Amino acid sequence: MTRTLLLNDLQLVLLSTASQRDDGRLLPPPDSIGDRTPAVDKAIKSLLRRGLAAEPDTSDIGDPSPADRDRMIGVRITAAGRAAIGAGQDEGEEDRSSEKPEEKTHPEAESSSRPVSKIGTVLSLLRRDEGATLDEMVAATGWLPHTTRAALTGLRKKGHVIAKDKRGDTTCYRITVEA
Repeated sequence: MTRTLLLNDLQLVLLSTASQRDDGRLLPPPDSIGDRTPAVDKAIKSLLRRGLAAEPDTSDIGDPSPADRDRMIGVRITAAGRAAIGAGQDEGEEDRSSEKPEEKTHPEAESSSRPVSKIGTVLSLLRRDEGATLDEMVAATGWLPHTTRAALTGLRKKGHVIAKDKRGDTTCYRITVEA
């Protein structure tokens, strides 16, 4: 039996941002979240407990018990965290990339070897001439419909202009102006 991993929006944003950073750090929080708050710290602690993020090895540091808040500065996304958001493998695992099929990179992606995220998949669907229906985006990402709608809202907040059209009786979304 497969166990579904449920993450809240804040956790998803933190993991997604960390997966796009070269060092994989969760902090500082992205501009879309704003300042670091107790809610951000709580979300990071939850990710640590679930193995989706990991603290740096501090065994060689003189102070054996740094404050929780200071210790979280170095928290990084783990391979499990990347898998939970569909962001692919950890940079330390790139040596084994030849064992895995090329399907992890999107055909429309630039010449980057970085795996495509779910939001990248949504963007690719929305950039097509025919756009994408909610059902197509849900099928491509594995997200629930309300999560997919929230992602569309997030894209709008980032400056993408998303037009709503009809394809028969079905609503279709398409990016008309890039951010």
